[in-house]
Order: sequence, then structure tokens, then C-alpha cells
Amino acid sequence: MKDRYLDFVNSPFGASVARSIGLPQPEVLRRQAQGRAEFGGIAAIGAGPSPTLFEPLITLLTSLGMTTVAHESALVSWLPVAAKHGAMSGRFEPRSPGAPPNDRVQALIFDATGITDSTQLHALYGFFHDAIRSVAKSGRIVVLGLPPQFCASPRAWTAQRSLEGMTRSLGKEARGGISSNLLQIEPGADIEGTLRFLLSPRSAYVSGQVVHVDATPATQPTDWNQPLAGKRALVTGAARGIGAAIAQVLADRGAHVIGLDVPQAQDALDQTMLALEDAWPSQGAHTAIVADIAAPDAPATIAAALLAVGGIDIVVHNAGITRDKTIAKMTEAAWDSVIDVNLSAQERIDDLLLDQNVLHAGGRIIGVSSISGIAGNLGQTNYATSKAGVIGRVQSMAEPLRARGITINAVAPGFIETQMTARIPLGLREAGRRMNSMSQGGQPVDVAETIAWLASPASAGITGNVVRVCGQSLIGA
Repeated sequence: MKDRYLDFVNSPFGASVARSIGLPQPEVLRRQAQGRAEFGGIAAIGAGPSPTLFEPLITLLTSLGMTTVAHESALVSWLPVAAKHGAMSGRFEPRSPGAPPNDRVQALIFDATGITDSTQLHALYGFFHDAIRSVAKSGRIVVLGLPPQFCASPRAWTAQRSLEGMTRSLGKEARGGISSNLLQIEPGADIEGTLRFLLSPRSAYVSGQVVHVDATPATQPTDWNQPLAGKRALVTGAARGIGAAIAQVLADRGAHVIGLDVPQAQDALDQTMLALEDAWPSQGAHTAIVADIAAPDAPATIAAALLAVGGIDIVVHNAGITRDKTIAKMTEAAWDSVIDVNLSAQERIDDLLLDQNVLHAGGRIIGVSSISGIAGNLGQTNYATSKAGVIGRVQSMAEPLRARGITINAVAPGFIETQMTARIPLGLREAGRRMNSMSQGGQPVDVAETIAWLASPASAGITGNVVRVCGQSLIGA
């Protein structure tokens, strides 16, 4: 669905009109595109006292082809590390007024892992006060901290928890399509896959998020362009919309996709699977399963189909329905069907896939939740309940699955431009689009790219997380 306002205010005439009467001008987000470099530009580095992640950080940035400049808060510590790795680095200079756009940096990265007291939070002010105006449009802000529960003292816990407020506020102040996210990193955790995602155009609509990365060893792909090569992925609700986008991105990242949808959507599902084969002929035929996930025999049907192709590595629970009414007007059937399809069916399917070892050790389960499951929504008590339940599954199952090396996470989309949101009345649709830090709706590909990151072998340290794909929506926590 087209956002005509976004197109208008980014045209020469529309931009002039918007400036003259003070209309908001949301940035056209830079997303990953065929033939366009994924990384590049300059990263400005800042730090609190005793930063701990400079070694992996310089290794990663060098491998991405990004050059670095160090703010005075990091200068003494950063330059020796850069020199040790043979990387050129310089001193960060705040952007002067009127400087050309190419004078801007692509990313601000702040290592806060050594902050152990609230008085040391001043280093955040010093860096971002100097650097925030220097970030290019669609740039990235990433703060690196510790999980508060890993801190040695209450004061350190307090200081590390403070980083959430700072990071989310930066996302709301930066504008220009700039995202801001916080990584809470356990000592010894592998952060390469997550930093690649957050520094990439693939995370265009992910902002204001806190991602916990634990110390589980991760497997680095031999080819970062196809980190899912050799993996088989089940995507439910794959015929159209977000599900079709998920199937496309997973295939683009190397996976063999098994798409599942209801019998009524068989024609659309077949077309989606054929499109994957046309786009990536070297992967051979992708698989379609026609089944109603709410049917009593669905788990057994799905398990048998997956065992026939050798089992599965990735399960994406995307299928869902809405039956919107206020609770007083909602029928019992509308309540039961939404809970069953959106939540209970996931539980039944996963139980069987796990019991029969259809999902391989080291596998990935990813559920599609919603902002409605976090904040609630008028007329969606059934839908919000089901999507909050998806979050509950992630939180409750993460630890039991850890012994098998299986991760479970969820994405929670906000307003995404789909056929479903196109049917929302104009006023509500515009409110949904503008009530986030990006001042626009997301695209199905934004949800799909986030799922592909969580599905990667490099994301072994990410489990029990709920990542909102909402442009930092003003609704919810």
C-alpha cells in the first residue's frame, strides 16, 4: 500500500510546501536493495570508563568496510586497539553548521559496558551531545551495555538500567529515519550477527528496542549474504502479505522454504512458492503445505510433511486472524477462533514438532506477536490476548528449550502497510502511520528481515526476546 503523504513531502514541490507550513517530513527509509552496498561510511565511537567491547567492535567494523573516528570519551582507549588491528582511525569532530551531507557519520556506537555508577552516565551526555547532529539520514545509533542482572552491585544495576531511557529517547529525538537500539550483552557473548543487523538497512524500522544477547556460542555463517544456506524453514500463513514477504526474505538468505496456508489460499500459496523458485532457481522447488492449523489433525499432518523432507530448522508462526468487536458485542465463536488460530494452534504444533524431534537441535522458533499484544487495542480483546500469549510462550519456553540449543523469540509489528491495514478508515490509518518515531508505516519486508536475523545461526545467543518492528511506536512500552 502506498503512503501518498510520504511520497508527497519527499517530492521537490511537496517538500517546499511542507517546510512553508510546518508539516512533518518523514524520511524515506533506506532499506536493503539488490546491488546496493549493505555497509560503509564512518562510525563514531564513544565510551564510558573501562569499555570492554572495543576488540570485537574494531574487528567487525573493519570486516564491514566501515572506517572509524573516536570521540574524546573513547580516544585514549580506541586508537591503540585500532592500531593493533591495522585499522585507520581518527578523532571525531562535531559537524559544523552548514557542512555538506557527506560530512556526516553513518553510525554512533557507544560502549557503556564499563559504567558502574550513575555519576558515570555523564559520558553519555558528552558523546551524544557532540555527535547527534552528525548522523546521516537513515543512520544508526547503537548503545552497548550489560544486562542489569549481571552487574556486581546495585549501583551498577541502576546505571545499566538507565541506558534504556537514554537509548529510547535518542530514537525519538534523532529523526531523519535514524534508529536507536540498546544491546544488553552478557560477558563472552558473540555480537557480530546482531550488530550486523542493527547497523544494516535491513533494520530500517526497528528502533527503541532492547535486545539481550547471552553467552551461548554462535556459529558464524561462511557467507553472510546467505546465512540460512542449507536450512529448512516452515512459514505459516505464507500465501500473502507479511507471510509471503517472510518466505521471500528467508529464501533470499538461502533457506529452503516450506510455506503453509489454509485450503482457501492454495492458489496464492502456490504462486508465492513458484515466485521463490523463479527468483532462486538454484535452490530447487520450495514446498507448499495446505492445512488449517486449527484443525485437530493439523499438527500430525504438518509433522509428517516436514519429516518427509528431512525435518526442519526454523519455524515461523505467522498465521493469524482477526475478528474485531468490543468485548460486549463479540460472539463466543469470534473469541474462541482467534485464540485458537493465533495461540493454541502454535502450542499444539510446537509440542508435536518437539516431541518427535522434527525441529532439529539448534533450531529456531519465531512467533509473530503484535503491538496490540503489548499495549492492547480497542475492539481487539481477543486478538490482543492471543498476541500477548505469543509473548508469554517466548518467555516461558526460552529456558526449557535452551538445553536443545533451540531459541524462541517473537517479533511484534506495529503499523505495517498491508492489504489489512489498507481497509482501516483513513483517519485511523493516518494516525497509525504517524504515531511513531519514523512518522510512517513499516513494510512487510521489515518484519521479514527481523525474522531472518533471529533465524540465523549467528543469533544463538538471542532467546526469550520480543523485538518490536514498529518504527518506535508511541503506543506501548
